[in-house]
Amino acid sequence: MIPPIPKRPAARFRRIAHPLLLCLLAALMPVAYADTPKRIVTLFQGATDTALALGLQPVGVVESWTQQPAFRYLRARLGQPTFLGLETQPDLEAIAWLRPDLIVGAYGRHHLIHPLLSRMAPTVIADQVYDFKALLHRMGEATQHQAEADRLLARWQQRVADFRRQMANKLGDRWPQTVSVISFRSDHARIYYGGFARIVLDELGFDRPATQDQDGWGIKLTSQESIPTMDADAIFIFMVESDPAVMRTYRQWTAHPLWKQLSAVRENQVYRVDPVTWNMGGGYLAANRMLDELYDHYGLSPNTVSRECPQC
Repeated sequence: MIPPIPKRPAARFRRIAHPLLLCLLAALMPVAYADTPKRIVTLFQGATDTALALGLQPVGVVESWTQQPAFRYLRARLGQPTFLGLETQPDLEAIAWLRPDLIVGAYGRHHLIHPLLSRMAPTVIADQVYDFKALLHRMGEATQHQAEADRLLARWQQRVADFRRQMANKLGDRWPQTVSVISFRSDHARIYYGGFARIVLDELGFDRPATQDQDGWGIKLTSQESIPTMDADAIFIFMVESDPAVMRTYRQWTAHPLWKQLSAVRENQVYRVDPVTWNMGGGYLAANRMLDELYDHYGLSPNTVSRECPQC
């Protein structure tokens, strides 16, 4: 007979809990495969976004990278979950005490702790954190919400088709545009070859500059002499604008003569965009918000079906 689980220990004790205690706790909580999981724990931002898109409220989530403890665009639907620390180091004991019946993590973040997570509950591990369509499909299957996932994916495809059609009509032989995704940090700049924004832009029909058609997440630029590698028909910039050091870097780089020679700068095709939407959110709702921004940037008018996204 399994003994009753004691009351949850005080916060101070939880912080110093030994890994053996976690293993014991997991052993006392045999995994139950629920037909329709209700107590869901999400361990990266895209999983939290995707759960809410499916109409689910996780009982435990990791903290957001900014706007702690949760991104503002998710708060109205999030309810009152338990916050589990950062996605790179979630509080395993807190997860166990929630007694989840589904955990959603990502390989790059959680593959080392996957064996322990799977002792606590059935665990879905996404291959990577940015493939929001694959994640939506997998979470739909795992939560018995596949019909809703299919409906959302069909809505997304409608929006993509509408955007591509309008861009082709507006730009003519200038479509598809090449675009660069740039981020400024406190002491350098970055060009993204991969990542969430790049995945969405690729699907929407934008091209990459030839020099950026490479594998990997991207490249760090520490010298302003590298500014010409940013060139494209359009440039999208995201950064943490509340950080004075970041804004100092941004002002220094964009005041440089090489910046002013970029095609996108000369054609007034440089856009500052929301870093949460374009980089950190990583889920279906964030992708729709990003697409909404692009409609606005290009002065397009989405039709009723395209704009309608109640969860966004």
